[in-house]
Amino acid sequence: MDPKILLFSAIFAAVTGQLLMKTGLNQLGALTDINLAVFFRMVFNPYVFGGIASYGIGFIAYLFALSRLDQSFAYPMFALGYVLVPLYNWIVMHEPFSVARLVGILLVLVGVSLISR
Repeated sequence: MDPKILLFSAIFAAVTGQLLMKTGLNQLGALTDINLAVFFRMVFNPYVFGGIASYGIGFIAYLFALSRLDQSFAYPMFALGYVLVPLYNWIVMHEPFSVARLVGILLVLVGVSLISR
């Protein structure tokens, strides 16, 4: 398989993992105590568990991609997560989205574009 496809699959899996974990934590509400019961309730929430699994799949895809790509190219591509997660949260979760956040996203896209050349 093309290593760039593996890389972007890893990025997509990491973004998906973030979004699933946030969805699960939204269901649980604000966590104030840190104890074993809270830990198990959190980890075994289906969305949080799916997010962790998604991270694991992405990690494996990243290892395969990294074995065939320069790390100086592959690792900075994960900055695309800083673009995709806020956009998803703004559009779907209706989180606030400021002009400063938009400028930051545009700067990340410029940086990723430069690194990919």
